[in-house]
Formats: sequence, structure tokens, C-alpha cells
Amino acid sequence: MLTPERHQLILALLREKEVVRIHELVEATGASESTIRRDLSELEEQRLLNRVHGGATVLQSKIEEPTIMEKAVKHEKEKIAIAKAAAGLVKERDSIYLDAGTTTYQMLPFLPEKIIVVTNGVDIAMQLTKRNIKTILLGGELKAATLSLIGRDALKSISQYRFDKCFLGMNGIDKHHGLTTPDPDEAFVKQLALQFSDERFVLCDSSKFSRVTFAKVADLSGITVITDDGLSEEDQAAYGQLTNLKVVKA
Repeated sequence: MLTPERHQLILALLREKEVVRIHELVEATGASESTIRRDLSELEEQRLLNRVHGGATVLQSKIEEPTIMEKAVKHEKEKIAIAKAAAGLVKERDSIYLDAGTTTYQMLPFLPEKIIVVTNGVDIAMQLTKRNIKTILLGGELKAATLSLIGRDALKSISQYRFDKCFLGMNGIDKHHGLTTPDPDEAFVKQLALQFSDERFVLCDSSKFSRVTFAKVADLSGITVITDDGLSEEDQAAYGQLTNLKVVKA
């Protein structure tokens, strides 16, 4: 396979999966690992992808954020596995905070009924009421792309509550930059949810690792990150030294 053909195949796989590992590219192209590493370096220099440990991710603007509909169709199998594991940590009579997001949304069928849920996710609140789960929806400005409530009123609302556990979605998780999200207003709400919770969980599929977006939410220490088994063993070991990492089989 000629170099331009390999480059096009690499970029096509990235568009499809958002994150690809070197061993996947070796299998797909039939090229050696050293050749793939060289290809990734060249494509990164052309600003066509972002190299990460063990592979590459799509190149995105730090302020770019997919809509909730775009997120919902990506990595659905992994999100369900993560969400089921997270919901299994919730006990009856818990008060929990559920962040707006497509992975936290997948927790809803697995939650016990005798709990109290505070959320800034409009779609999450609607589904919870169908299950007769006591639900408190934060006030604030509605962000149409993510169906989340943000802004001054959301911060004021969440400050009234204290939680046994919080479950947050996240756009990026990185060894050096911690937890990040594109929107500072959403970051502020997530920060307070962490501050007001006894136990803190971040639900993050493996495509979000080694990714950095615009607004920092928190460092990795003191948080349990639940992810899927698409994360390489090397990354599992590296992140496991920085946070409490729980890996579930997708």
C-alpha cells in the first residue's frame, strides 16, 4: 500500500472511530508499527490528527462540542456498560446528582426507585419522572445542544443540595490536564457537583482519554473514573496511578 493510500485509510478510520490504536492501524494497513508511527507523525505535522500515547485521535477544536444527538449514536455499547456499572453503585435512599449527558442518561433504566435525583439534564428529568423517581431539576439557562441547564441560576440551585454521590459526564480526560469540557458554564456546574458530593464518579468512554478541551473541571485525584475496556493496558496503568480507575467490559 502506497503512503498516500495509508494516510487516507488512517484518516477514514479516525473519522469513523474518533480514536484508533497503533495495533489497529497495523492490522488495517498491513504496514509495520514503525511505519504507522511515522505516518501518524506526518499527519500530525499536517494538523490532520492528534497523536496520543499508543495511537491517535481526531483533531477537534477545544471549544467544539457535538450535539446530544451526535453524541447519542457514538460508542453506545460502551456507554451502556459504563452506565450499568455506575448505576450499580447507587443504593436505595441515596441522594445523587446526575449530570446532563448521553452516558449518564444510560443509567436511568438501572437505577433503584427509592432515591432522590438532582440533575441539570432536561431529558434525564423527564425520563426519571416516568419511573416515579423523585427528581429535582436545576434552574438556569437551557443549552439546546446538550439539553442542560447552566448559568447563574443553575449554580445557585445546585448550591442548595448535598449528595451522597455524583455522576458526571466529561469530554476530555488527560494525565496532565485532568478533566475538561468545552463550555466554562457547564464546567462550573460540574465543579460544584463534585464539591457537594461525598463520592464522586466520572463516566467516560475510552475515546475521551488523552483528550483536552477548553475548560478545566478538576484534577484526577479523589475521583473514580468508570470507563470501558477499549483503554489500552498501558493507559490503564498510567491513569490508575492518578485516579481510581474502574474498567468495565463493553
